[in-house]
Amino acid sequence: MPDQLLNDLRKAIAAGRGQLEYLRDLGFDEVPAATAAVCSLAGTSPEGERLAAVRADLGDCQRCRLAQTRASLVFGVGNPQARLVLVGEAPGREEDERGEPFVGEAGRLLDRILFAMGLQRDEVYICNVLKCRPPGNRDPEADEVATCEPFLVRQLAAIQPKFIVALGRFAVQTLLQSKDPIGRLRGTWHQYHGIPVMPTYHPAYLLRNPHGKREVWADMKQVVRRLES
Repeated sequence: MPDQLLNDLRKAIAAGRGQLEYLRDLGFDEVPAATAAVCSLAGTSPEGERLAAVRADLGDCQRCRLAQTRASLVFGVGNPQARLVLVGEAPGREEDERGEPFVGEAGRLLDRILFAMGLQRDEVYICNVLKCRPPGNRDPEADEVATCEPFLVRQLAAIQPKFIVALGRFAVQTLLQSKDPIGRLRGTWHQYHGIPVMPTYHPAYLLRNPHGKREVWADMKQVVRRLES
């Protein structure tokens, strides 16, 4: 075996071992087999075309006060034919700078969770309730959610996922139209227009509260079982 190929193989094994050790530290005691996925690029399928139409209608949105302080509008990324959609709350600083959801520290943790589920980013679809960053990463306000939610509804209608994971209090309460605390809602399947929804904690919450990681993994294992069935 050529030396360069051998070195590359060693690096790949070391990286995989490091990833597994990191997941073990998070409380993930097993890594499911990869689930089947349908790969597609936005705009090359009916779902992609419908998503593109939603994005076009959103335009350079000026519908609420957040337009005055954002750097980028963060629409969503992933497979327009995804069986699983993950919905967060709002972009953070790095998301606002890059125009892509979940690319900061919380996003890197989400990537690791997806890896543990046997999934990659391009196999799912990721978006937020709000498409613009609230100043200082403050909580979304009710009128901002009300203004932005119709575009989330259209995104989900275009994709027609089999399952949704709601990440964090505002995503959970918006999708489920509930004021119940997330601690009471998580761990149990709910419905959004006939689509099963699993509420769970936001990755940013896990960065501040590592004790919640085992609960999130318990929630995600339920999602994996549904995907595999």
